[in-house]
Amino acid sequence: MLKFITDRDTWQEIFEGIKKNQLRTIITIFGVMWGVLLLVTLLGVARGIENNFNKLFGDFATNSVFVWAQTTGKPFKGFQTGRAIQLKDTDVTAIKNNLEGWQYVVPRNQNQSLVVRGLKSLTIGIYGDYAILDQVEKKTMLYGRFLNDNDTDDRKKVCVIDEDTYNQLFEEEEFPIGQYVKINDINYQVIGVYQTTMQGGGPQGGIHIPFTTFQQVYNMGNNIGWMMITGKPEYDIAQIEMDVKLLLKNLHQVDPEDERAFGSFNLGSMFKKVTGFITGIQFLTWFVGIATLIAGVFAIGNILLITVKERTQEIGIRRALGAKPAEIKGQIVLESVFLTSIAGAMGIIIGGLILMLIDHSSAVTGDDPWLLNPTVNIPIVLLAVLILIILGTLIGLIPANIATSIKPIDALRDE
Repeated sequence: MLKFITDRDTWQEIFEGIKKNQLRTIITIFGVMWGVLLLVTLLGVARGIENNFNKLFGDFATNSVFVWAQTTGKPFKGFQTGRAIQLKDTDVTAIKNNLEGWQYVVPRNQNQSLVVRGLKSLTIGIYGDYAILDQVEKKTMLYGRFLNDNDTDDRKKVCVIDEDTYNQLFEEEEFPIGQYVKINDINYQVIGVYQTTMQGGGPQGGIHIPFTTFQQVYNMGNNIGWMMITGKPEYDIAQIEMDVKLLLKNLHQVDPEDERAFGSFNLGSMFKKVTGFITGIQFLTWFVGIATLIAGVFAIGNILLITVKERTQEIGIRRALGAKPAEIKGQIVLESVFLTSIAGAMGIIIGGLILMLIDHSSAVTGDDPWLLNPTVNIPIVLLAVLILIILGTLIGLIPANIATSIKPIDALRDE
C-alpha cells in the first residue's frame, strides 16, 4: 500500500485528472475549504467569548449571590409599605447558623471618599471588607498583601489600593508599602496594591480597608451595606438565594411574598446561562461545520464519478493489461483523500488567519475586546482533519467501486 501511495505514476495520473478539470476541481475544493473555515472560525469565536467571560468573572467565586436591603413593597404586621430595611451584622450570623449549603458569607460596606496624598487627590470607592473577601474575589497583588484578620480585629487604619489609584497618587516605580494616604482626612497606611481588573466594560478597583474600621470611621454601628453568599459546589445557588431572602424577611418582619424588600443578583445563575450559551454555540458550530464538510465531500464524490465516467475506456485498457481492481480503487480513493486534505489544510490556514486578524484588530484599537484570544485547540484541528480523511475515503469508495465493477470489454466499447 505504501509503495502504491509513493508511486510516481499514480500521482502523475491524479494530477493529470485534476488538470483536465481545473475549474470543476477548484469549485469542489472551495466547498470543503469553506466547511473547515466555518468550523475553525466559529469554534475560535466561541473560545474567544469563553475566554473573555472567564476574564471578567475569573476572580469571582461564580457560585455566588449578592443580597442587599431595599424598601418594603407590602404592609406587614402593622408596618407600612415603603419601610426602609437595614442589614445588620446579626443577619450574617443568622445565615451561618440557620442555613445549609453556604461556603462563605461575606458582609461588605462601601462609600465614595476623597483620597489625598501630598498634592495629588482623587475620589474613589472605599470598601469595608474582611480578609475572607480574597477567597471569593481573588486579588492579584502587585505589592504587599491583602487584609488579614488582625487588621479587622484591631480596627487598624490600613488600606489596600488598586493599581489605578497607585498610578495616580504615587510616582512611577515608587515603592508604596508603608506609605500613607488620607481618606476623609484620616491617615491610612498602604499595605498592598492589587491589579485593576476589567469588568462590565470598564476598570474595577477601589480601596479596601478593614470592615470594622469602616464601621467605626463612618459611624455605621453594626450596619452592613450588602453581603455576598457563596454556595458549596454541590448546592444550587438559586435555592440558597431564595432561602437567604426568606430568612431575612423573617428577621426583619417583612411579608414573605414581598419581592421588593431585598434585592439580589445571582452570579451563579448568570454564569450557568452564559456557559450554556457558549455550549450551544459550540454545538451549533460543529453541526454547521460538519454539515458543510459533508456537502463539500459529496461534491468531491460527484467530481470523481464524472472523472470515472470520462476515463471508462482508460480504465478498461488498464484492466485488460492486467491492472488489479485494488490498484484502480486505491488511485481513486487516494485522489479523493488528496483533494479533501488540500481543501482542509486551506480552510484551517485561512480560518487561523481570520482569528489572528480579529485578535490583532482588538489589540490595535485598544478597545476592551468581546473576543479574547480566539483560538482553536490543536486536538480539535486534528479531529477535523481526521474527519476529513475518513469522509474523503468513504466518498472515494463510491466511484472506486463503480470503476472496478465495469467489465474490461464493456469499458473498451464505451464512447
